[in-house]
Amino acid sequence: MTEFGKSLAMTETTIPGLLIAELPVHGDSRGWFKENWQREKMVAAGLPDFGPVQNNVSFNDAVGTTRGIHAEPWDKWVSVATGRIFGAWVDLREGPSFGAVFTAELDPSRAIFVPRGVGNSYQTLEPDTAYTYLVNDHWSPDAEYSFLNLADETTAIDWPIPLSEVEISAKDLAHPRLADVTPIPPKKTLVIGANGQLGRALRDAYGDGQAFEYATRDDIDLADPDFVGARRWRDYGTIINAAAYTAVDLAETPEGREHAWAANVTGAAALARIATANGITLVHVSSDYVFDGTKQGEYSEDDQVRPLGVYGQTKAAGDAIVSTVPQHYIIRTSWVIGEGKNFVRTMASLAERGVDPKVVDDQTGRLTFTTDIAAAIRHLLETRSPFGIYNVTGAGEPMTWAALAAEVFAATGHDRSRVTGVSTSDYFASATGPVAPRPENSVLSLQKIEATGFVPAPMLESLALYL
Repeated sequence: MTEFGKSLAMTETTIPGLLIAELPVHGDSRGWFKENWQREKMVAAGLPDFGPVQNNVSFNDAVGTTRGIHAEPWDKWVSVATGRIFGAWVDLREGPSFGAVFTAELDPSRAIFVPRGVGNSYQTLEPDTAYTYLVNDHWSPDAEYSFLNLADETTAIDWPIPLSEVEISAKDLAHPRLADVTPIPPKKTLVIGANGQLGRALRDAYGDGQAFEYATRDDIDLADPDFVGARRWRDYGTIINAAAYTAVDLAETPEGREHAWAANVTGAAALARIATANGITLVHVSSDYVFDGTKQGEYSEDDQVRPLGVYGQTKAAGDAIVSTVPQHYIIRTSWVIGEGKNFVRTMASLAERGVDPKVVDDQTGRLTFTTDIAAAIRHLLETRSPFGIYNVTGAGEPMTWAALAAEVFAATGHDRSRVTGVSTSDYFASATGPVAPRPENSVLSLQKIEATGFVPAPMLESLALYL
């Protein structure tokens, strides 16, 4: 019998992510009423904001009708409109809880949230039972499903009515035993810009498992309108956007301006639409160039952006777009060093070739190695830190480019005094093409990322290891 007057409450079960819910039902002699799905209240009570897109109802005439065990690659909110059921849920996801079982009775005053990959089944305990479920994806023949036999001996579900006495479809009777079940894999992570400096560091950090995909510009063109429909996006849990146009001086030319806006803004907008529509976490890498460098002291994540040049303007615009995605991390960084051509390799090469360089000494910041950015991204995702903007650079006392060049010379066994400091204006005095304005202060505060438990490596230690 339906219990009236409960308070809304969510309770964890023995299966990770499977939540049983007590629902307030209001009734009298005329019947009853309940809010079967109320996003604001239920999210506040602890239900994931899973974004349902479809509502289904299964009506069952007789007592003992038994259906399942089906695991689909989407989340479900399961409840009963009329009648009563015995439900059994089996974890069919890859991982340590594979095969775990949870059972409970559901009536109109109790519902359950079934996460992606957990097998769902039920047996009706009253006639004329209407079983309802909200799902957050549309059915697709391309989706990966898993099924388990209702009579599997390993899970040994204690059905109230023996299976030999109830109505079961021939299809459900033919499902495999647990040992033969294909587990539902976790949602995938897609790294865009996989051939860049950060993309290569992310590949090193995550490896080449089935849960990770790496896309180059040849694989994905963010400016292509067909990109949005190029994949079954509900199979992805995270997109890491490591692609960007970073030629700050060329961005000041007409052609460069077009390319910078296409990659850094139009591309970011396409990813933001996909992430928002499909409940994906979007990780986007930004830059110190969103600031004008006039602040005294470190820039925090809350400081207003004031970009000087085209590159900084496109990065600031991309940040604003990505910030509208419900699940987003924006990683602001500076002076990035990774595999390929970069400042440190250039200085080391000049030292070895006997060239005594003039290096800018009126810009201050910290080096950031791509290994640290990759580690910070992985930390934020794995710890499920609050969404938002995070500064990520190397730690330690800020330095000028000239001081860092001297450190490279010394670390490679050369005289640091061979490096001469010059102003930015003097350095670019003989430039024949456009020169983008640079922020003089690129120092980013690390307090917010450190508060999550991530401690960036000291940049001079990372520099020594890199060399």
